[in-house]
Amino acid sequence: MDITYSKRPHDGLSCVNRLKIFTARQLEQIPQVRRLPETTRRAIRIVARVLPFRVNRYVVDELIDWDNIPNDPIFQLIFPQPGMLAHEDFERIGTLMDADAPQSDVEQAVREIRLRLNPHPAGQHLLNIPELGDNRLAGMQHKYRETVLFFPRQGQTCFSYCSFCFRWPQFIGDEKLRFAASQTDLLQRYLMKHREVSDLLLTGGDPLVMRTKRLTSYLLPLLSDEFAHVQTIRIGTKALSFWPHRFVSDPDAAELLQLLEWLVKNGKHVAIMAHFNHWRELSTPMAREAIRLVRSTGAVIRSQSPLLAHINDDAEVWARLWREQVRLGIVPYYMFVKRDTGASRYFRVPLAKALQIYREAVTKVSGIARTVRGPSMSVGPGKIEVQGVAEVQGEKVFVLRFIQGRNPDWVQRPFFARYDKHATWLDHLRPAFGKDEFFFQPEYRNMVDNAKLQNIDAA
Repeated sequence: MDITYSKRPHDGLSCVNRLKIFTARQLEQIPQVRRLPETTRRAIRIVARVLPFRVNRYVVDELIDWDNIPNDPIFQLIFPQPGMLAHEDFERIGTLMDADAPQSDVEQAVREIRLRLNPHPAGQHLLNIPELGDNRLAGMQHKYRETVLFFPRQGQTCFSYCSFCFRWPQFIGDEKLRFAASQTDLLQRYLMKHREVSDLLLTGGDPLVMRTKRLTSYLLPLLSDEFAHVQTIRIGTKALSFWPHRFVSDPDAAELLQLLEWLVKNGKHVAIMAHFNHWRELSTPMAREAIRLVRSTGAVIRSQSPLLAHINDDAEVWARLWREQVRLGIVPYYMFVKRDTGASRYFRVPLAKALQIYREAVTKVSGIARTVRGPSMSVGPGKIEVQGVAEVQGEKVFVLRFIQGRNPDWVQRPFFARYDKHATWLDHLRPAFGKDEFFFQPEYRNMVDNAKLQNIDAA
């Protein structure tokens, strides 16, 4: 890359230059946490024994309102809450910890609870892992025809952990549950073989925890003619929210911006797939400067987030979030339904309420912000959008459609489910009009059965 990056941060922007991380073991080192009641700290310690916890000083000092605990949305976003575990599981771990039980007993209890939390939803292990010859590429996923996900091994952590994260198994140290790859040659060979792939998504964890030199080693080869079919490079990251210094003041921030600009100048569409859960994440001078710098490279920032109880289940929060994103040049992309994994019991919102929040929020923004799609469920068969509620032939129904599907022929096909005000996920819905199953279910069932047979044969 023989270019010099000249778009420097504004002079005088004060910042914390060193990333200071706190995990459950350093919980009492956080001054604001030490001021919380012991019952609150104990609950955090208990839940953090099961679900991963990690936060940095920027989030603690700049994003959380410590005068509004426990209701502050960013506190809920980061810090474990007692309701994230079933009551009996919370009491079980708490009793073991209070009794200073042997570590092996605690670990056994934790393992049993984790396995009940649906660590790999939507067929990720069974259906998404591609093959190259006789090799299963455990650090990649290929669910939709045009898009490949790549999990660089060096990016299997985050600047802070979201308490709702559906990829929590990546962070608990269990290699059997982790997607990770370090061999760039396998990625390149797979992409060369699959000319139908137009989009590569680097995900994790957060790939931007890697140094720019490592990130460059993955991305720069894609500029050769062999990969002309890979038109879009997506980078899934929460850095703009949790560590905007990555683009502003980190030692290799300028090199990172230079890499993005170089990719754009050489014909790639670079999409930063940001995750903003609340408008407050956009409110700091550091975050806004990071956004400005990223946009100056020619990269596009798209924002996606799930609808979450206790954090953003309010139409005005979403409307303000989308308005602010548009003002800063970010494209609102998805409103997701919280996946059925991890702490879903705590964060889930009924589909009927999610649709009401989405519709009310959309009415509060201009057309340019209505690029956002949702509420969308990422389920085994694909991405399914709840489009509305209607009365058809005297029956109240949800109107649904595929935004993406394992079979591309499913995309944009509307279908109907009986209205259920309590349903929070596709599995809770039943077909309308007396039908036994949705149109895609027989084919999807065959996909699952065939995958199971292949796994048995491979074993």
